[in-house]
Amino acid sequence: MDNEITNKVAQSALTEFNLEEYYPQGERLLLDIKDQLFQGLILREKDFREFVKTHNWAIYQDNYVAITCTADAIVPTWAYMLLATALSPVAKSFVFGNLEVLETVLFTQALSKINPEFYQGKRIVIKGCSKVPVPASAYVELTRILRPVAQSIMYGEACSTVPLYKKPRT
Repeated sequence: MDNEITNKVAQSALTEFNLEEYYPQGERLLLDIKDQLFQGLILREKDFREFVKTHNWAIYQDNYVAITCTADAIVPTWAYMLLATALSPVAKSFVFGNLEVLETVLFTQALSKINPEFYQGKRIVIKGCSKVPVPASAYVELTRILRPVAQSIMYGEACSTVPLYKKPRT
C-alpha cells in the first residue's frame, strides 16, 4: 500500500484567480472639504480658492485620493473640479467619493486590463481570502467579466468552493 499523499487540488484543472494580485499598491487618503466650509455650511469661493492655493499638495504625492464633503452642505461642482486640478500633478489617481468608492474605482480600472479570452472555457476559482482589502464590488466586477467566457466559476479555496456559475450544456 502506497502511503504517499496526493494533492488532488493541485492536479485539478482549476484556474485560481486571486484578486489581491490586482490591488494597486499605494496609500489611500481622504480629502474631506468639510473644514473649508464657513460655519460648516457654506463654501465661500474666495476662501476656498485661498485654501487650494496654499494647501500642501505634496502630502498627496503618489497616493490615491478620495475627494468628498462629509458635511451636510451644498457644495458647487466647480469646487471639486478645482481640487482635481490641484491633485492632477501629484496624486496617482483620485475620485469623487469616499474611500470605498476609491477602492471600487481602482479595482475596476485594474480588472479592465484582463483579457477575458485567456479564461475561455476554464473552470475558475475566485480566491476568497485576501491579505489586502478587496471590496465586494471587485468580486462582482470580476464575475461580470468572466461569466461570458468561463466554463464554471466558483468562490473560495480550491479545496472548499462555493459554486456560482456553470455553463449550460448545449
